[in-house]
Order: sequence, then structure tokens, then C-alpha cells
Amino acid sequence: MRLNTTRLEMLSLLDSLGTVRAVAAALHLSPSAVSAQLAVLEAETHTDLLQRVGRRVRLTAAGRTLARHARVILDQVRAAEAELRDLSGQPAGPVRLAAFSSAVRKLVIPLAARLRQVHPRIELEVSELDPQASRPALRRGDCDIIVAADFVDGSTPPDPEVHTIPLLADAIVLVTSRGQAGPDAPVDLTDFATAAWSVDLPGTYLSRLVSSSCRQAGFEPIVAGRFSSYDLLLAHVEAGLSVSLLPELAVDGRYRVAARPLREPLTRQVYAAVRSPSALTAAGRIVLNELRDLAAARTRA
Repeated sequence: MRLNTTRLEMLSLLDSLGTVRAVAAALHLSPSAVSAQLAVLEAETHTDLLQRVGRRVRLTAAGRTLARHARVILDQVRAAEAELRDLSGQPAGPVRLAAFSSAVRKLVIPLAARLRQVHPRIELEVSELDPQASRPALRRGDCDIIVAADFVDGSTPPDPEVHTIPLLADAIVLVTSRGQAGPDAPVDLTDFATAAWSVDLPGTYLSRLVSSSCRQAGFEPIVAGRFSSYDLLLAHVEAGLSVSLLPELAVDGRYRVAARPLREPLTRQVYAAVRSPSALTAAGRIVLNELRDLAAARTRA
């Protein structure tokens, strides 16, 4: 039995994306072409990898096992290709990094600028991606490294297929306009029980954070604005129309706002993650090391 890496990639994507149609869209193929290749893979392995459920398919236990091995195999193939390129001299080639918006601004853009100076042959491709979407993207091979953030309560379940590297602790702060700013001493949320609040869209991490924190302090927040953009939220706060809770990384210095610590501290952990450190290319290892150095320097500062 000789496995074909193209078909293994299709199986891995089906495990991550859930439908043949989604796999076909990701690979710019027709669904019938993907179905045909998966049927060939079943014939090659002499194993039932797919179970038909109505008009859809899902992976059997054997299919999920092979998909897990497929991700390891594909990582090793990419690493081998990159190592051959690296034999020519300085590490080079593409590295795909995805991060949430405030990490892009505060960590990843400085990282890209640093790499351009000291490792110009590394081609860093940066994507903005919400933390809840980044792990699935990493697992299906859409990116090589992610920067994500754990929930304040540390409730993100462990993933045996993902290796995490802590970067920094990101404190949650109360953000007000400069005109509303008081002393730098930690604040009680109860002092803002009658204030207007800005939050993210319903169901998001920030929206849940504001609601749960205010309720724990004994009041229901009066919501004056819901914004999916931190820029709009900060502009609303800057105008004196609301206050909010934000991770410190998300507080943009271009806005005239004051960030004040909480008397009962809340923190989220920002981390990098890869599928396997051994599968990273030489260029990928350099990117990860530079990212850790930048995060450490920010923590010291």
C-alpha cells in the first residue's frame, strides 16, 4: 500500500471542514473530483474511511485515525521540502502566521518588520484570525503558526494535536475617556454601575466578559454601543459616550483614552501554537523564536 499525499490532504481537510463541498472549495476542485479521490484512497487502504449519512459523508474511526496521521505526514513533507531549500544558505521560504487583531498590531507587525531587516529571505504571510477560528485553521494546515489567547478562566480544552508556547499575560483593563480618567489606582467596577458601556457583538468573548464581570460586581451593564471593531469601540469611549473592558493589547495609543487596572485582576494568556515543533521549517523556527523574543521584550517593558 502506497499512500498519495494529495488524497491524504483531502482526507485531512474533510476531517477539519466537515463536508466534501468545503474541501472542494478549499482546493479549487469540484465536489465530484474530491469524492472520486477519496474513493480511490479507500480502495488503496482497503478500509472504510467514510460513512454515508443521507447526502453527506463523515469519517469513520479509521478515517479519523488516518486523517490524524495524514497531518503528521504532510507536515514532514513540507519540512523536507523546506530543508532542501535551506541547504542553499540562509533559511528562506514562506511561513504562514495567523493572529487576532490586537496581536497583529502589537506583536506581528513589529515581527514582520524585524524579519525584513535580519531575515529578508523569509516570506512571512500574515492573516488576521479570531482565536476561536485559529486552532481549526492550524489543524487543517491553513497556517504554520498561530497567535491566540486563552479565555480568562483558562477554559480552552487541551488539544493533543496542537503544541502551545506561552508568550505573555494580557491584563484586562477598564477603558474610559481621558476626561473621565481618575487616579491610576485600581478601580472597582461597582463605581461604574450607572455608566454607559460599549461591548462587542452578542455572543463574542468581549461581550460575555463585560456582562459576566459587571454581574459579578452586582449590576447589569447599560449597553450604549455594540461594535465588532475595537477601533469603533475606542472612538466611542474616547468621545465620552461609554466605558468598556478590553485586554491591554487592544488599547490603541492613537485614541485619547485611559486604561485603568481592576481591583480584582483579570488576565488572559496570549500564546503561539504549532502543530508540531519538529515539523516547523528552519524559517518557521526563526519566526517563532523572534516572536518569543518580541513578547518577552514587551513583558519586560
